[in-house]
Amino acid sequence: MQARAPVKRRTWNWRSRAARGLVYQVVALSLIALGIWFLASNTQRNMAVRGIQSGFDFLQQAAGFDIGETLVSYDPSQSYGKALLVGVLNTLRVAVVGIVCTTILGVLVGVGRFSRNALVRGLCYGYVELFRNIPILLQLLMWYLLFVEVLPAPNEALNVFGLFFLSKGGFAFPVPVWVTAHALTAAGAVAGLAVGWWWRRRVQAQFELTGRNGNRWAVPLAAIFGLALLGWIVGGAPTAWSVPQQEAFQVDGGAAVTPEFMSVLVGLTMYTASFVAEVVRGGIQSVSHGQTEAAGALGLSRGQTMQLVVLPQALRVIIPPLTNQYLNLTKNSSLAVAIGYPDVVSIANTTLNQSGRAVECITIIMLVYLTTSLSTSALMNAYNKRVAIKER
Repeated sequence: MQARAPVKRRTWNWRSRAARGLVYQVVALSLIALGIWFLASNTQRNMAVRGIQSGFDFLQQAAGFDIGETLVSYDPSQSYGKALLVGVLNTLRVAVVGIVCTTILGVLVGVGRFSRNALVRGLCYGYVELFRNIPILLQLLMWYLLFVEVLPAPNEALNVFGLFFLSKGGFAFPVPVWVTAHALTAAGAVAGLAVGWWWRRRVQAQFELTGRNGNRWAVPLAAIFGLALLGWIVGGAPTAWSVPQQEAFQVDGGAAVTPEFMSVLVGLTMYTASFVAEVVRGGIQSVSHGQTEAAGALGLSRGQTMQLVVLPQALRVIIPPLTNQYLNLTKNSSLAVAIGYPDVVSIANTTLNQSGRAVECITIIMLVYLTTSLSTSALMNAYNKRVAIKER
């Protein structure tokens, strides 16, 4: 029998590096907490001396102002807290949709920089150099002026097949009339995503074991659409749609997004995608050319080489700076106040002017962006650990 290795016991004395590190961390955190307490108490005491009200009790008071774009029901008679919640949801709406669009566009442009077609390479290069070197605030103003000045009036909206309408009033499009069946359809689509994820992992495991590469897209797509269709049928197969109609002065019906939202979304996406494209290009270039030569020797096509060899190795270089770009997009959304989009900064400014609670409103803004940034970082770090190549 092999003798067990002796168990190493930590010695908690000053000569121990671990013990000293723990003490230093405790001291540092204590000093930070003490500094925060001192600043908070000193600020509150000075405000009380000057007769300035403080505290977060104002969040229960009636806001008294309207918000032009909301994701949840809101009325001016409701509280400041509800108004700020609407602002937070509007900020998250821009951030989440913007991150998805930015990722798709940035990856396409970054991969396009390596195209064999000179026109495609030139267009991708020109896109990056154009949008990366123009300040984001100017881009937001440019898109806003385009949507509210160049586009026709709502009574003369541009339309496609009488279903989609684009004008100074925004972009209107048909949507299904919401019933329970649509919730079942969404649940089926989510279940299809889970099936597709399992299938792709199975195909990848088979490829690594045998070298045979199965279809990675047909089964996942069939699962998503098939289970979504099943949920729709189980729910009664509703077919009612709300379709926008051109009226005398505006477009009624359907769903619509405002020019402010379109300006923020398009501006942030186009700007951030130019940086993401460079991140993707740098990550791909970091992969040794010998890897692509080996893939070619094995008979892999250019698409298979990019998907199975290059991108998996490039991800460990791409993800850390990509996380920074996601954080920049979320924080840059605060510039939406310049074009009137009611995000959390805009609504907090209105709340500040009416309630006079400057410190509290600024604190709320800081907490919102701190929370979103830390959450994004945590998710990306977890994904980075998952896709990291395990070296021996």
